[in-house]
Amino acid sequence: MLCVGVGGLGSPAALYLAAAGVGRIGLVDFDVVDETNLQRQILFGTEDIGKPKVLRARDRLASLNTQIQIKTHNSALCAANACQLFEEYDVILDGTDNFSAKFLINDAAYRTGKPWVYGAIQNFDGQIAVFGSAAGPCYRCLYPEPPKAKIMNCAEAGVLGAVVGIVGVTQALQAIQLIVGDAGFEPLNGKLWLFDGKTMNSQMLMLTKNPSCTVCAHARDAVVLPQDAAGCVVVREITANNLVSLQSDFILVDVREQSEWLQGHIPHAALEPLSSLEAGDDCALPRDALLVVYCQKGMRSRRAVELLAQRGYKNLFSLAGGYQAWLQQAPQQQ
Repeated sequence: MLCVGVGGLGSPAALYLAAAGVGRIGLVDFDVVDETNLQRQILFGTEDIGKPKVLRARDRLASLNTQIQIKTHNSALCAANACQLFEEYDVILDGTDNFSAKFLINDAAYRTGKPWVYGAIQNFDGQIAVFGSAAGPCYRCLYPEPPKAKIMNCAEAGVLGAVVGIVGVTQALQAIQLIVGDAGFEPLNGKLWLFDGKTMNSQMLMLTKNPSCTVCAHARDAVVLPQDAAGCVVVREITANNLVSLQSDFILVDVREQSEWLQGHIPHAALEPLSSLEAGDDCALPRDALLVVYCQKGMRSRRAVELLAQRGYKNLFSLAGGYQAWLQQAPQQQ
C-alpha cells in the first residue's frame, strides 16, 4: 500500500490502514509538518512542527502497530520515480491536493497496472473514486485536463478538518476492500461518490470509459508520463547567509499564498504562488534571470523550482530554510 502524501487525506487514511494491519505501507511526501495544518493532518502534533512528514508519520504509525512495515520516501513524486515506486506496491492511495499530481498518479498507475484510490476536497465538498479496473475508466476519462478556472487548494480556500477526515477514512476503506478482495465488497470502481459536508447529502455517479482517452485508450507501455522528459529536477539550494552576500543580480520569488505574503515577505520579492504554478497559470518571470525561490520553511520552494525547471527556466535556486531562515539571518531587512 503506497500513500502519496501524508497530509490531510493521507493522515487519517494511513492511521486506519496501519490499525487494520495492512502489512506494508509506503509513505511519499517531501514536506515538513506545519502548525497551520495540524487541524486536518491528525498524524502530527505540535512537537512535530518543522520535521519531515514521512519520518514523523513513520514513528506514529509504528507506535500504533508494531507488526507492520513502513517504508518512507522523503521526496516529491515525479515522472522519473513514479513507476518505480508504484511497482513496489499493490494499491496506490492519492493524498494530493492538485491536478498535476493526480494526473501523474493516474498515468503511472495505468502504466504499471495498479489500482488507485482517488480523493479530493473543496470547501465542504468531497469526492472519492477507485480507478484501475481492466475495463473501467481512468481519472482522465473524468477530467481530461485541468479546469480553465483556478481551483484553490486547502491553504487558499480553507477546509474543515472533519470533512478531510471523512474523505481520508473512506479512501482507507476502499483500499482495504481492494486488498481483501471479498466477493461481498463493492469498491468504487467506475463510480464517483460525492458528499456535501454542510447538508450531509450524497450521490453516486457512474463513470464511463472514454474510448478516445489520452491514457487508458492506449497500451500501457505507450503511456508517457507528464513531464517525463524533464524527470526529477536536481534542486540547488542557497543559504540565507549566502543570499544576503550574493553579488549577482537576482530576482526573489515568493511561492507562498497571498495570505502568507501579506503577513510579511522579503523586500522586492515577486509573488508567484505555488498553487498557481501547479495549476499551470501564466508566469511572467524572465527566463534569463537568476531566480531565488523561497517559501516559509524551504520545502514548497523546492517543488516550485521543479515546476519552473519543467517550464524551461534554467538558473534556479531554492532558499534553504525559507522566509524563516531569512528573518533570522537578516533581521535588519524586515
